[in-house]
This record gives sequence, C-alpha cells and structure tokens, in this order.
Amino acid sequence: MVVRQQHPGRPPAPHPGQSVARAKQPSLSQLRAFAAVAEHLHFRDAAAAIGMSQPALSGALSALEEVLGVQLVERTTRRVLLSPAGERLAVRAKAVLYAVGALLDEAEAVRAPFTGVLRFGVIPTVAPYLLPSVLRLVQERYPVLDLQVHEEQTSSLLEGLLAGRLDLLLLAVPLGQPAVTELPLFEEDFVLITPDGHEFGGRRDLPREALRELPLLLLDEGHCLRDQALDICREAGRADGVPVTTTAAGLSTLVQLVAGGLGVTLLPRTAVRVETGRSDRLATGYFADPAPARRIALAMRTGAARAAEFEEFAAALREALRELPVRVAPQPSGVTPSAGRRAASSATAVAWRPASPA
Repeated sequence: MVVRQQHPGRPPAPHPGQSVARAKQPSLSQLRAFAAVAEHLHFRDAAAAIGMSQPALSGALSALEEVLGVQLVERTTRRVLLSPAGERLAVRAKAVLYAVGALLDEAEAVRAPFTGVLRFGVIPTVAPYLLPSVLRLVQERYPVLDLQVHEEQTSSLLEGLLAGRLDLLLLAVPLGQPAVTELPLFEEDFVLITPDGHEFGGRRDLPREALRELPLLLLDEGHCLRDQALDICREAGRADGVPVTTTAAGLSTLVQLVAGGLGVTLLPRTAVRVETGRSDRLATGYFADPAPARRIALAMRTGAARAAEFEEFAAALREALRELPVRVAPQPSGVTPSAGRRAASSATAVAWRPASPA
C-alpha cells in the first residue's frame, strides 16, 4: 500500500485517473467572454460581439482564469495574445459552447409540436385501410414528424404502449385499460361478404339473426376482429356450438376463402372496397339499422407528456377520415386541428352514434 504524505493546508492529492473536484465551475458567460477574446484578440471588439461591456468582459475573463488556475491571455497596451494554455483551452471552450447551443436547440425541438419520432402502433385489421389517410395527413400537415409504424395485434400494442416502446396506437376500442386514454375517431358498420349468387348477397336489410346458421369464416385467435365477430354472432342468437372450421391470418385470405365458396365472413366497411375489389365472385350484404359496428380510436398513456399533441393529431385525423364510409366521432370540446396545443391534457372517450352515411 502506498501512503502519500500531505502537507498541512493542502487538499488530498487525487488518485491516478481521478479528476480534481473544484468548489467553483466556469460559467457560460465566462466561457463566452473567453471565446470572444480568443476569436477577436481585442477586448472592445470581443465585448461588442457578445453584447457585453468591456469592463464586464475583462472581469469575466479574469474570473475564468481564477477558476481554471491558468493564465489564458497576455495583455499588453497594444494587443491581446493567447497564452499557450489559452490556445489549448479556447478549443475546449468553443466545443462546450457549441454543445450547450445544441442542447438548447434540441430542447426547442422537443417543445415544438409534431417534431421528432412518433412510434405509432396499428392493428392489422386497420392498417391497410386507414394508413393511407394517416400517412397523407402526416406528409401534408406534419412534414418534420418522424412517423415509425408498428403493425401488431392489440395485446402486443398495449404492452408496448405501457412499457414505453410505443407512443400512440390506432385500434378498436373499448380497451378497458385504466392507464390508457382513448381518443375516439369513428364508428363503422360490419357488412356480410358472401360468394356471388348467395341469397344474402346484395341485400341492404339483413337482420342480425341471419348470422345464426351461416358457415362463418373468422380470423385466427388473437385478432380483436375475431372476438368482435363472435360477440356479434352471440348477440344474434348464434349457438356457441355452431362450429367455425376455417380461420385465416388476415382479411385478404378470408375474402379469398369466401370467393372460393367455403363460407361467409364479416368485414368492417373501411376494408370492403380494398378486399372485395380483388375478385368478381363476391357479393356484399348490409345489415338493417342499427348494424353491428366497431369503434376505432387513438390510444395513449394516461398523462402522457405529449397528450395535447396527440389530441390535436386525433382532431386532424377525424377531419381527414370524413371521406371514408364511417361515422366520425364529434370533436371533444376545446380540441380542434388548429387549437389542440391549447387543449387540456386529459381526454376522455366520447360516446356517439350519428345517422349512418348514405
């Protein structure tokens, strides 16, 4: 063990690699004064460049020399020169000031709405039909927003949201999660997709009871649309024992199975044009009012730091979705596409059911 003898009144010598803790630290104003003098080599010009009086500049530079314990400049009656230590430390001072400026710029960017990264989760039965509207809205209104899209099933999306992996979700509600706030977007009807020539194809007044005995094709386990379809069937009086023998991983496969005559399926209205346009062997049946429906919303963590931004995004998205065959949710009081930043940070789900579109 090595013992270092200390002189009375001196602080303990630092261990190798250990920095000396100082009671005082350089201030930003001192560093700015030094950087200005290093650049101009003239006290009057340096003071004018940073908007400081010449005595204040000289005092700041002297204070910095005292804090650092080195002489930074050589003062003469005619000129100012950097000392060898000053030449070395001027580079460091400018780097520190640049880093502080970058920090302030980044903080400004964070404070600005619709900048930086938005990790956006969406369920598979929504993504192909609503993402074009979402992406168009982002490109036109929020061009500097870095939107990162994650397509996953509901359970995975909620897990990612609550863990902080995702920021905002687009999915079917209600979720029944107390830590999640829903920002309602719209409600859309389900329609019955049948093979061409089926007795229910082309009908616009189907009773829900029609679902009781039909050979229904559903998505695989884990898709919320499967659960919604089963709930609709139970409400229609379909017995739990009526088998569902064929399932699929996506709506496109379901529709192709219907076209092949294996059964019928339920599609949300937003998916009908895309999915049925691939085959001329399909027919569509519409239910009598009130038709079975699902609700779609944005979801965020309750109390999220970007809550006001997300509320404004929801308001803008409602307007963008009016061209679709849906019933758009009413705007919550105080939230509009232009005033969302001033809205309260706590949003609540809104119940709605206006008249069906023509």
